[in-house]
Amino acid sequence: MNSSTAPYIRRKKNNIWKLTMKNSVSLPVMFCSSLLTTLIQVEASAETIPIWEKGAPGALGETVRDIPTLVIYKAPADISTGTAIILCQGGSYSGHYEGQGEPFARWLNQHGASVFLLKYRLGSAGYRYPTQLSDLSRTVRLVRSRAEEWRIKPNRVGVMGFSAGGHLVSSLCVSFDAGDSASQDPVERQSCRPDFAILCYPVISMLSKPHNESRRNLLGDKPSEDSLHKASSELNVRADTPPCFIWHTVEDTLVPPDHSLLFAAALLKAKVPCEIHLYEKGPHGTGLMGTKHPWMDDLLFWMRQRDGLLK
Repeated sequence: MNSSTAPYIRRKKNNIWKLTMKNSVSLPVMFCSSLLTTLIQVEASAETIPIWEKGAPGALGETVRDIPTLVIYKAPADISTGTAIILCQGGSYSGHYEGQGEPFARWLNQHGASVFLLKYRLGSAGYRYPTQLSDLSRTVRLVRSRAEEWRIKPNRVGVMGFSAGGHLVSSLCVSFDAGDSASQDPVERQSCRPDFAILCYPVISMLSKPHNESRRNLLGDKPSEDSLHKASSELNVRADTPPCFIWHTVEDTLVPPDHSLLFAAALLKAKVPCEIHLYEKGPHGTGLMGTKHPWMDDLLFWMRQRDGLLK
């Protein structure tokens, strides 16, 4: 996502949330009072933890940007479905866009899912592929290893990503493993295969109509052919890739819908269950919380059909 056009959500005074598009006008968005009350009630429950207690492998330093973390938003116990969703924000691998984080975590909480917002390491901090994939893989293992403590089911651990975060999610969907049964670390014994994936206007290919900023931040200025191939998810789909929900807009010129179509075609060829929605209207970054867009209802329908993953 280009920072000059990226929409995001900020909390404002008097319980008003403002949806802002840089270089354009600001649109105030009023949430209903019941949702605002719920957001305020559950806000204190968020907890932040590092995904590696003893430091991340390959860390370039000891600052905040060198320490991948999880922000944990637990679903209310009385409506929890046992579903866990690991959420990856977009930002071209140069940042984490706030509008794709906490607002969606809170919304998913109200539909029974506990959400784990991953702050993965970034290309802008000097981290190249596959560091980000390592961060997400570790997170899936960590959530499964603490499933009982966090009141989630280890066979209901999914991943969700926007834009470059969608690329990260798709990368894991085609490159997971079953874990290392001989590891001394109980977390590393767990599988990192997601049980489902949600991809929102994802970057997919590093070869076909690539998003150049994401590619540069992820792979550097002169990536090898091998790294371009490995980081192009449409070329690496396998028969055991998890079921995917994908959506995009035709008017997206920053990350063209071709990315989602390429991935969906590869999933269908491999006979992987998938659902794809291609909406006509909306630029890249459309459909954030506080705006009216059908993708959220379509996602709820898909998740409910999959053994009630969401309420």
